This record gives sequence, structure tokens and C-alpha cells, in this order.
Amino acid sequence: MKKTISTPHAPAAIGPYCQGYLVDDTLFVSGQIPYVAETMTLISEDIRQQAQQSLENVAAVVTAAGFEIADIVKCQVFLRDMNDFAAVNEVYASFFGTHTPARIAVEVSRLPKDVGVEIDAICMKG
Repeated sequence: MKKTISTPHAPAAIGPYCQGYLVDDTLFVSGQIPYVAETMTLISEDIRQQAQQSLENVAAVVTAAGFEIADIVKCQVFLRDMNDFAAVNEVYASFFGTHTPARIAVEVSRLPKDVGVEIDAICMKG
């Protein structure tokens, strides 16, 4: 089974991709930038608020697909500046609590819309 996932509770795709793609029991969530879905604008210049919004956008896609945060098995965190790692990590840890998906965090030279962080996820049921 393959199904495109779309929700108005996460920012609309700004290119030729979908918010998420469900394949059998695995959900692939596209990278989520810190845009507010209703206004399609950046939440704030503050990296903590950007990380929180990106995670909330991931959660919106996860929920729309019928999954839970506990079903997330891996995230990728893309940072414009690795000096923001500690702040983003603090927000990330608070968001996930005792659930600790596998993760990478890398610095990149530029992100869409020049945001400070972008986060994607892979979820599995069972």
C-alpha cells in the first residue's frame, strides 16, 4: 500500500514533493521547516522556537497519517549553524521525552527559505 499524506496542520509543500508518504507500515515525513501552517510564515528568528515549530509540523504529518510520536524511529536534523546544536537538542529532548529515535544532526550551508533548522522523520508501526 502506498499513500500520500497531506494535512492543513503542517506547512504546504513548497516544491514538487508531499508532506509525507506512507508505504505499508512505514511513514516517511518530508523535511519540515519552522513555518506556521496557517500563515506560511516563519515562526520566529529564535532557533528554539524554530526547532519547536519544525517538530510540531512533523507531529502534524505523523498524526494525519494515523501514527503517534512514539512511532518515530529516526529523525534527521539539518542546521544552518552547528553552534545552534545545544539549543535545538534541548528542544528536541523536551519534545520526545523518554522516547529517543535514532537521529543525525548535520550543518548545511543553506536551508529552504533560509530557516535555521529543518527536521524530517521516519515512522514505523508494529
